[in-house]
Amino acid sequence: MGRWEPNARGRLEQAALELYSERGFEQATAAEIAARAGLAERTFFRYFADKREVLFRGAGELQELLVDKVATAPDSLAPIDAVAIALEALGAVFHQREYSRLRQKIIAANAELQERELIKLATLSTALADVLRRRGVAEPAASLTAEAGIAVFKVTFQRWIDDTNDRDFGQLVRESLAELRAVTAGK
Repeated sequence: MGRWEPNARGRLEQAALELYSERGFEQATAAEIAARAGLAERTFFRYFADKREVLFRGAGELQELLVDKVATAPDSLAPIDAVAIALEALGAVFHQREYSRLRQKIIAANAELQERELIKLATLSTALADVLRRRGVAEPAASLTAEAGIAVFKVTFQRWIDDTNDRDFGQLVRESLAELRAVTAGK
């Protein structure tokens, strides 16, 4: 090991993405990730419970942001508009497009990671439905709105990583939501 260098978590994440891309998620080990980052294996486990968590570590913060934005949205807003505010706020989180593209490519190549991504999305939907119910939205409207919000998120995220015009995440949320509204209005 060389002298201490800052940003161990970031170096571990970068090393993991490189190894997952080069060799596949299944073949990369925590020890190899740590070695590539110039760190001890125990340092890897200080930051991540397992090698999947490198790709999913921000899920809790993402959920907190969505729930907080819906909870604090003006009461006069329709439920879908409160969710739209929350989704637009994700633009502050999603700013590393190349990282996100690579992450999504790694997930798409592995069934276990795809399952983990679906669990993350279902958890986000449940959290959104819960906060909508706390705002007084009855069922099934709370669950339908939460699921629609997650659908808008999924479509927007894919459009964002595929976008070659560098449009901002919030703009793509608004466009995706407009498409959903047009579809549900029968236009």
